[in-house]
Parts: sequence; C-alpha cells; structure tokens
Amino acid sequence: MKILIPTKLDKAAAGALTAAGYEVVQNDSDPIDVQAAANPDAVGLIVRSEKVTPAVIDSMPTLKCIIRAGAGYDNIDYVYARSKGIDVMNTPGANSNAVAEEVIAMILAAYRYVVPADVTTRAGEWNKKKYMGRELTRKTVGILGLGNIGRLLVKRLQGFECTVLGYDHFLSKQRALNIGATPAEINEIFANADIISLHVPGGPATKNLVNERLINMMKDGAMIINCSRYGVVDEDAIRAARAAGKNIIYCTDVHPKDTAAMQPSADVADVMLPHLGANTREANKLAAMRAASQMEAYFTSGDTSCVINAEKPTDLSAAHLQLAAMLGKLCYRAGGGKPIRKIECTFYNNLRSYRKWFTPWILQGAVPGAEQGLMPAAAEQSLREHGIVFKAREPMDDKLYDDALTLDIFMEENGEQKKTSVRGMVVDGEPVVSRINNFNHLYAGLSGNTIFLRYADRPGVIATVSQIISQANINIENMVAPRDAASGDSLAVIKTDKPINNEQLDLIARAIAAKQAFALSL
Repeated sequence: MKILIPTKLDKAAAGALTAAGYEVVQNDSDPIDVQAAANPDAVGLIVRSEKVTPAVIDSMPTLKCIIRAGAGYDNIDYVYARSKGIDVMNTPGANSNAVAEEVIAMILAAYRYVVPADVTTRAGEWNKKKYMGRELTRKTVGILGLGNIGRLLVKRLQGFECTVLGYDHFLSKQRALNIGATPAEINEIFANADIISLHVPGGPATKNLVNERLINMMKDGAMIINCSRYGVVDEDAIRAARAAGKNIIYCTDVHPKDTAAMQPSADVADVMLPHLGANTREANKLAAMRAASQMEAYFTSGDTSCVINAEKPTDLSAAHLQLAAMLGKLCYRAGGGKPIRKIECTFYNNLRSYRKWFTPWILQGAVPGAEQGLMPAAAEQSLREHGIVFKAREPMDDKLYDDALTLDIFMEENGEQKKTSVRGMVVDGEPVVSRINNFNHLYAGLSGNTIFLRYADRPGVIATVSQIISQANINIENMVAPRDAASGDSLAVIKTDKPINNEQLDLIARAIAAKQAFALSL
C-alpha cells in the first residue's frame, strides 16, 4: 500500500512506514496537486499545511486516510473527504513543548533587545547604553490557560525562579497548585504580573479578551505574549495605552492568515514571528512519528480513535446531537457559569446505544471555547484535560422518558460543588427542554432567543415582564412559567422574536426582583 507525503515532514515518518511494509513517496518540492495526480493509487496521505482540496482528493480514487501532522486541520476539506468515505485525522499536542519554549525565547529576546541589538551592531553601531535589558529571573509571570502548553511553560519557568500566577476557568485550584502555578483571577494577573502569556482558544468567547480595561491595569513596562490565536488581544488598545504614555511590551506569533503580507501587528509588536510555535525539528519529528503510528494503526487494526470527520450512526438524528449541545450551554448558564468540575449524563430509551457520540456535543455546549468537531475519544480526553470528570450513567429502570437526555453539571462555588440539572428531548424534530432543576413540565423550544427568569411566585409578575418586553418592541412568541412548590419560586421561560440586550434584561430583573435572570440565543 502506498502512502504519499507531499510535504517537508521529518523523514522519521517515511522510515517507520517503510519498515512496516508500506511504499512511501515523499516529495517536498512539487505541489500537492501534481503529486496527487502522479500517485493515484495512494491509500494514505500525510500533510502539514498543504491544501487538500476536492480536486486533490479526486486525484486519488483509492485514498482511505488523510492525516494532518499537527493540530489544526482547516487546510483539509474534511467534509468532502467524508462524502468520499475518507477518514481524516490530526496529531494534537505534538507541538506543545515547542510553543512553550518559544514563549521563553520571546521573553528573553524582548528583555535583552536581541533583534535590534543584532541589527545595529552588524551595521557598525555600538548601542550598549541604549539596550539596557532586564532579567527574567524572579519575575512574576501570569499564564492564561493551563492546558498542555501552559503547563509545560510553568515547568520551563521554574529554572528562572519565577512566581507563576495561573488562570484556567476549568482547572481546580488544587490541580493548578500541583502543576506549580498559584491560582489567580484574570484581574489579579494583569495587575501584578511582569509578563503575561496567553494560551487560550480562539473564537467569539475570547475575542479581544485582553482589552483596554485589562491593559490599563498592567504595570508600566509589563509584557504581553500572544502565542494563542490572533484576535485574543485588542491591539488597538495597546496602541492607545502607548499613546497615553504607558510602556507595554508586546510579542506575538499569531496573525490573521499564515501568509506573506504586511501583518496588522507590525507597528505595535516589539517581537513578531511568522507563526513559528510548532516550527522545530523536534516537534516536526514528534508529529511525523505520531502521524506514522496513527496511519499504521488505522490500516493494521482499524484504529479510528483520532478521526475527526467520522460519520455518526445513520439512525442517530442530528436534532438529538444538537439537543446535547443546547442542554450543555443552558445548564452552564443556569448554574451561573462557574468552573465545571464534573458532568454526568443519563441517556434514555434508544439514545443509550449512542452514548459516546454525544460527548463531543456536550463538551462544545457546556465548556466555553472548547474545540469543536472532535471524535468521542478526543472529546473525553479534552474533558480530562480541563479537569472535568465525565460520566455517562445508566437510567433507573422505573424512569421512562422516551428518547430523552438528562445532563447534570457540577460547578465549583465557594469551595463547594453545586449541581445544576436539565432534561430535554426532541419533539417534532426540534430540541426542547422539559426540566430545569426542580421546574418540571417546561417543554420549551431551545432554538431562537429565550429569556429565563426565576422569581418568588406572586401575581402580576408576568404582566410586568410582558410590558417591559413590549416597550422594547420585542414580541413574545411563547411562554411557560411552572412553579416549584418546595421553594415557592416560579421559572418563566420566554421565547422572543428578537434577542434581548443586557440593559433590558437588567431592567426586567430589577422590576420583578429576580433571583436569577439570563438570556440565550441558540
């Protein structure tokens, strides 16, 4: 069987696959489309950043497996690959140490003016006084995100005797301490750290996470390092802070696109690299060896645990998977958005047979910023890395809820775990929530714009809420308001034709003395 490697990947992959009996063609000179056309009999393809388009896929009619030697796989049309029965895999985690070491390199380069000092000295200048530097030793370093990279960075900083402050929304305080970081909130890190390194996911949840407010809290002369995703740092806020006289050091390795261009960070970055985080020989070799190992396991034992585009069972509806994600998001918000310590779920009736397929959807719904599109095994691993205990329970024999799903999320609040529970099902093809904690018989649709209000039950509340909503020119499409006899509270679940903003929600909450008020748009 032939494996095509049309990229500059460490030769270890080709060596391992050749030793296992595969015919390997590796060429980093010719374009991938040319090589694909020249090797139509390839059954496996290993790439790095090369674009695997439908045309490339169609050039190899015997292709069965594509592996991205790295974490991201946006360069592969994995949806089209699925339509052709081709499995796509990645090798996450192979570059973690390389990125952690890059952070250390950027700190030292910025503190010791390595780049400008080299340039000016080569030009015949002698700017020893101008480039008075600083030492990393015994500095306070704040790390946002204690995943694989963040944890390795903590270890690398230990040799510099640094005080490490760590923030991770999903990591327990004790686990952070075990890693070697003192747990701290984001505000505390920005107010006290000499250096702040970002290792958080991209996307809407972290867009401009480092904003004007946080930047203004920083010490004069403090440093921000962004090796996570472009957009996490509001670079305009850094420009404004500098214009106001604040000294901020900024280092970045991430850009809107990995391509030759004038990058928007050029005028604001003290050290700027072309996304070199994973670009080490060691990381390249590790990714190569993992790709080779996964390819061999795929063909010899049918191991698909790393497949990212697997086809779900044909008789499992997409609506039930969407239900799991929606319930996860609802349960997280209903519980106050605190750090998650444990997730337990119960699948009823026919859903019991498909339990593992729900794990990625529960992850991406309940955990803000979690990676999407994972396979079940990778989703379970991601939950473990977030410090979340995950358990799929068997239903009690005396409880029959048709094809329903119960989701319990345990969040840490004041050192204790507080449980929030929701149950839902699919009715007429639409996900609905049937219970939130002790409020039963909801049967409220989860799609669209919904307001959730908990309050002490009494006459006139719904009229007050309706009046405020109507004054905002928002129409109520549906409403349920069950009462919990034990607490004497009611829960109003109100579906509207337009989303309600925070100001309007606060007005309603104050008007009815709400014990809890939040809105969701799903």
